[in-house]
Amino acid sequence: MRMRTFVIGVVVLAPLLLVSPASSQSPDPWIGTWKLNVAKSKYSPGPAPKSSTLMMVAADGGGIRQTVDSVPASWGLPTHAVSVAKFDGHDSPVKGNPNADTSAYRSIDGHTYEVVSKKDGKITLTSRVVISADGKTRTVTQTGTNAEGKPVNNTLVYDRQ
Repeated sequence: MRMRTFVIGVVVLAPLLLVSPASSQSPDPWIGTWKLNVAKSKYSPGPAPKSSTLMMVAADGGGIRQTVDSVPASWGLPTHAVSVAKFDGHDSPVKGNPNADTSAYRSIDGHTYEVVSKKDGKITLTSRVVISADGKTRTVTQTGTNAEGKPVNNTLVYDRQ
């Protein structure tokens, strides 16, 4: 009887023991909430924002919904930008971003994607997003021009929350 109880316990509990927090995460490593690590980031032109939090969730129809809330360094009001897109390379609307009114997402591999942002139909920023192998860091390399027409060469480092 003891042996049968042990076997039943192992059969019932073993699958539960195999589930780890990592395996319960989204298969897309970019899904989640990310906080800008200002100390590790580089902004040209500067200054870097005081803070920025990015949240990416799966959206209906196989896409993503990205929300970015930022507090500027010393001037201007906080921004709240939202985009909903698929990784198909087609332009999708962006709301609340002074540097873009559309963006096109394209998957490169399981940990990397590219975003081409446009303002009034003209490319402003190209961003390459890389998620670290351990899934804890999101590095964004941006090149292009900002809303004032100044060259942009930024490296943004985000930590998973």
